[in-house]
Amino acid sequence: MTPVKTLRTPASLAVAGLVAPDRLAALERIATQYAVAITPSMADLMDPADPDDPIARQFVPSDAEMELRPEESADPVGDFAHSPVEGVVHRYRDRCLLKLNHACAVYCRFCFRREMVGPEGLRPLSPAALDAAMAYIAERPHIWEVIVTGGDPFILSPRRLRDVMRRLSQIDHVKVVRFHTRVPAVEPETVTDELVAALQAPGKAVYVALHANHARELTPAARAACARIVDAGIPMLGQTVLLAGVNDDPETLTALMRALVETRIKPYYLHHADLAPGTSHLRTSIEQGQGLMRAMRGAVSGLCQPTYILDIPGGHGKVPVGPGYLAEGCVEDPAGRRHVYPPRSSADKSA
Repeated sequence: MTPVKTLRTPASLAVAGLVAPDRLAALERIATQYAVAITPSMADLMDPADPDDPIARQFVPSDAEMELRPEESADPVGDFAHSPVEGVVHRYRDRCLLKLNHACAVYCRFCFRREMVGPEGLRPLSPAALDAAMAYIAERPHIWEVIVTGGDPFILSPRRLRDVMRRLSQIDHVKVVRFHTRVPAVEPETVTDELVAALQAPGKAVYVALHANHARELTPAARAACARIVDAGIPMLGQTVLLAGVNDDPETLTALMRALVETRIKPYYLHHADLAPGTSHLRTSIEQGQGLMRAMRGAVSGLCQPTYILDIPGGHGKVPVGPGYLAEGCVEDPAGRRHVYPPRSSADKSA
């Protein structure tokens, strides 16, 4: 039975048939540390009879989350080290994050900000903190792009989003505003025409980056929500986290990338999973990720190829870690054959 409201406790997951009642004590311990929220749209996609369901694996708490590794960190990408004022993360010179809130429509079990989000996480920006964040951006003419994230900014009201865009529109050197969200897939009914209109501002190029990890997330309702955004003239990008047991095989990853492109969303990043606490059961190796990218190269349209990226722990930035095709004066084609490059001339060959 599909729940009529968001599931926020292990007990509600048991009532919905998503977890066994005998797991409740263990899951309650996890829920006190890491937030739980599963929207009806996502709960409806889960198959309780499948212990390896890829949608459930992303959102339903697991006992494995209590297993911590020494390399894991509460702030694996170094947000705090690069936060000059509350709500701003400024890691790269020409762009910064603006984190308006720290709540989400759903809580992913692999979230790299899992220590910061949820009911027990950081508070939303107060009016004074938002003023300070906007002042920081306005005083730095080299900031060309502002990435509005959180939490998930799409859970905010159109009025709040419209106010943020109004304020950013008054900062001339900010030319691009990008929103990062899961909402069009996990709570598509909230992507109304009013919300889409609130994202737009004169003189600003606006982009929406959708986080989706499995093709099943792109339901007809999700595709319709994305169409409302794209049809309003806002381009969409796709962000995916490589997750063990969710999308770590060529067929599943290809199906997702094709589904994104069919929805008019350009795959942008395939993130190697970050070293967040209690997430080792969901991480793959970089070598596995490189193998997946190699399998898609040549076999799948270039429109479907994201950049495989690693966010270096400690806040040192993102770098591409996809497979290389150049080595020792040769280039490797998608079939694995090596070719001399540059090609030798006829004279060289006869010498």
